[in-house]
Amino acid sequence: MAKTEDLTKKTDDQLAEQLGELKREAFNLRFQAATGQLEKASRVKEVRRTIARVKTEQTGRTRSAAK
Repeated sequence: MAKTEDLTKKTDDQLAEQLGELKREAFNLRFQAATGQLEKASRVKEVRRTIARVKTEQTGRTRSAAK
C-alpha cells in the first residue's frame, strides 16, 4: 500500500504510470472475482484506496500549479 508521503515524493510521470498499473490490477481483480478465482478479497479494497490516493495527489498538484 502506498503511503501519502511516498506519493508526494514521486514525479507526475511516475504517478501517472502507477495509476495505470493500479487500474490494470483493479481490472484483473474484478475479473478474478467474477470468475471465482479471487484469493485475497481485501486486495480489491486496498487497490481502490491507493487509486484514490494517487488521484488526490494529482488533483492537489494540478490545483497548486494553477494558483
